[in-house]
Amino acid sequence: MLSNSEDRRARRSRRLLKQGLMELLREKKFSSISVRDITERMDMNRGTFYLHFTDTYDLLQSVEEDVLRDAQAMIDEHRQEMEQAPTLRPIFEPLLEYIVEHRNICDSLFGNNASSDFTGRVHQLIYENGSDLIRRRWPGAPESDMNYLLSFVAYGLIGLIKKWFDTDMKLEKDRLLTMADQMVNGAAQQVLGPARISEATEAAPL
Repeated sequence: MLSNSEDRRARRSRRLLKQGLMELLREKKFSSISVRDITERMDMNRGTFYLHFTDTYDLLQSVEEDVLRDAQAMIDEHRQEMEQAPTLRPIFEPLLEYIVEHRNICDSLFGNNASSDFTGRVHQLIYENGSDLIRRRWPGAPESDMNYLLSFVAYGLIGLIKKWFDTDMKLEKDRLLTMADQMVNGAAQQVLGPARISEATEAAPL
């Protein structure tokens, strides 16, 4: 069992290695990045790298899992608000703040220079959480319609964020949140019809 000091050193080493990878991803393709590149960038030895990761792909997977785990935790935290409100802003806002705070990481993972399926994993995250919400609001929604809608929503939201980054986030954050909410709800209502409003929502003043 690791002591507290050893555990802190291990966490620090993992954090620095992830930082090194993210810095290099802004400079070149993932396939061109070696373990040596990462350890030299962070002034660490290769032995330290192999104490924590098997290769660069294992390191990239760990970074992705950190982001996806954080996103799922935020969704779980705000799930009840989403179920009771006719808007997705309760989760859109904290997720957007997280993306802005970790822009370099998200930009690199969504970019074409990372040789992984991070976009696909985000799509799966949206599908798993979105399908539950749709079944609550549209209990009779056909499975095929729901699948197409969620695919459209997932890639649409990813594209919206990438466009915002590409334009150096010039659009006000509140306007982006409103647009995203309107696009998602508008698409859902066009495909599935009016949502069923829960009793909690009906009782709450808008």
